Amino acid sequence: MQDTVTTSALLDPSHSSVSTQDKSSTGGHTSSTGPQLSKPSITPVPAKSRNPHPGANFHRMRRIIAEDPEWSLAIVPLLTELCIQHIIRNFQKNPILKQMLPEHQQKVLNHLSPDLPLAVTANLIDNENYWLRCCMQRWPVCHVAHHGGSWKRMFFERHLENLLKHFIPGTTDPAVILDLLPLCRNYVRRVHVDQFLPPVRLPAQLRPGDQSDSGSEGEMEEPTVDHYQLGDLVAGLSHLEELDLVYDVKDCGMNFEWNLFLFTYRDCHSLAAAIKACHTLKIFKLTRSKVDDDKARIIIRSLLDHPVLEELDLSHNLIGDRGARGAAKLLSHSRLRVLNLANNQVRAPGAQSLAHALAHNTNLISLNLRLNCIEDEGGQALAHALQTNKCLTTLHLGGNELSEPTATLLSQVLAINTTLTSINLSCNHIGLDGGKQLLEGMSDNKTLLEFDLRLSDVAQESEYLIGQALYANREAARQRALNPSHFMSTITANGPENSVG
Repeated sequence: MQDTVTTSALLDPSHSSVSTQDKSSTGGHTSSTGPQLSKPSITPVPAKSRNPHPGANFHRMRRIIAEDPEWSLAIVPLLTELCIQHIIRNFQKNPILKQMLPEHQQKVLNHLSPDLPLAVTANLIDNENYWLRCCMQRWPVCHVAHHGGSWKRMFFERHLENLLKHFIPGTTDPAVILDLLPLCRNYVRRVHVDQFLPPVRLPAQLRPGDQSDSGSEGEMEEPTVDHYQLGDLVAGLSHLEELDLVYDVKDCGMNFEWNLFLFTYRDCHSLAAAIKACHTLKIFKLTRSKVDDDKARIIIRSLLDHPVLEELDLSHNLIGDRGARGAAKLLSHSRLRVLNLANNQVRAPGAQSLAHALAHNTNLISLNLRLNCIEDEGGQALAHALQTNKCLTTLHLGGNELSEPTATLLSQVLAINTTLTSINLSCNHIGLDGGKQLLEGMSDNKTLLEFDLRLSDVAQESEYLIGQALYANREAARQRALNPSHFMSTITANGPENSVG
């Protein structure tokens, strides 16, 4: 009887009070000689102790004392869920995805680890949410807009860039990069590398008797190879459109040497051959790499008659007039639309060569020559070219030692040119009279939208009136953008009158 009461109490607390009552009553009837005990009352279980949600308490869900303490009435997972869990756990060994229904694919992708080998996921998974998780795990700051809005493209481009930035010639196995090409060739459109590490220089091993008074102990051997050669990489990227390179070393610390920042001739020839063979390249940038005239001409020679090149950026280098003449030749033998030679050593002869090519060019829309020293001789040559050029929209001549003679010719350009929308003459010596000349030219101009004259010694009044003219031009351009049909009808209506007149 005692065992029965104990088992019932474990099964249900409400049965415990009833069993106690029965036991007390039985004791009263069997003891005939003892005093008559009063019948105990049945104490009901308070309503508060009854759990309306038995699933919230594991012990309340149990109805039997089983040998398995984990047994409960919880719902058994569906076979589909068990299969999905199995696929997720074994995805690396047996990747199954395309054969599944779309809703099941999504469940698998939501739970896959971002650390899976790229050999498994690269050409199998296209889901953007998976690659979003991969990117956010590796990089705290992600600008997906710089990569065409694609997280998968961003992951492979930044992963490849990271390998290139830490590649040490002669130490790192080239297969680390080449083995990645079959996995990323369809997704990489842009490669931006702002560091190329040089080879490791080892101390020379001195033999007995080799020590001389003129030589110091532990001299470093010259490197036998240069920076990483991009030929095989560029050839393997079939959709490469932009190549942005800086031959520099970051965080060198106490190991600083000028040779760390050297763009060698072997690097130059190798790079020139690589970009010449890349017929999909639209944008090429080689900045802050100490590119001089000779190296610039090697690079430019490889770009002559390139089928699709649209932008060339060689800013912040050491390019002089010879390099500028090479760039002028490129304007006549390419479809180049943007040319940036800012912060170089171009002077008047180089600017004259560019002006001669610009006068007959029909493709270039942006020319940046800021922070050179073309002076008035080069500025006037460019102004003459703009009188016949019908395609250039942006001209940057800031910081070029220009003065009033250039401003006078530019005022004539403003009166007749209808394509320029932005001019920058900041940090020059335009002067008071030059500012007045430019103001006269602006009175007849209806297309220029930006005109930077900061720190150019222009009178405040002239600068203010030029700003008012620019505001009127911008407002008219905004109205044309909002109501293009209205302005087209106006032109059509005025056409017959002008023709009759």
